[in-house]
Amino acid sequence: MNIELEKLDKLLDKYADAPGSLITVLQNAQEIYGWLSEGTIEHISGRTGIKAAKIYGVATFYTQFRLKPIGKHLIMLCKGTACHVNGADDIAAAASEHLSVADNETTADGLFTLNYVACLGCCSLAPVMMIRSDGGEETYGSLTNAKVRQILDDIRAKEAAAE
Repeated sequence: MNIELEKLDKLLDKYADAPGSLITVLQNAQEIYGWLSEGTIEHISGRTGIKAAKIYGVATFYTQFRLKPIGKHLIMLCKGTACHVNGADDIAAAASEHLSVADNETTADGLFTLNYVACLGCCSLAPVMMIRSDGGEETYGSLTNAKVRQILDDIRAKEAAAE
């Protein structure tokens, strides 16, 4: 049995018959796979008895769920009030242009996914972004267009050096 499917089945053993546990199941499944594939949703449906259409309805309603794979580095760029007032739209445009992707898109090389978020809770650092990767999360504040481009270039250079 696939180790990833084994992890999902252990989760489903615990929650499959628990009423109201769908969001918990989806959150944990996404933690295992990084996203919710059609196969994952079908497997959850089969084990829980919840129709796949209902699962898709929940997964598409909440912005926390992803229905396509993300890049190695997930960029969460804050668009909350404090960040907005301090130039988040310009920062977002600079990041988008530099990576050649829009919100919720992944670069062609699979390295970055750009995701605009409502708030990161780091208002004193506005404008701010957080980058999540296998190594954890790093928060970058007091951003400028140049600083964003430099951060992304530094990550890309590290990745190239590691190859």
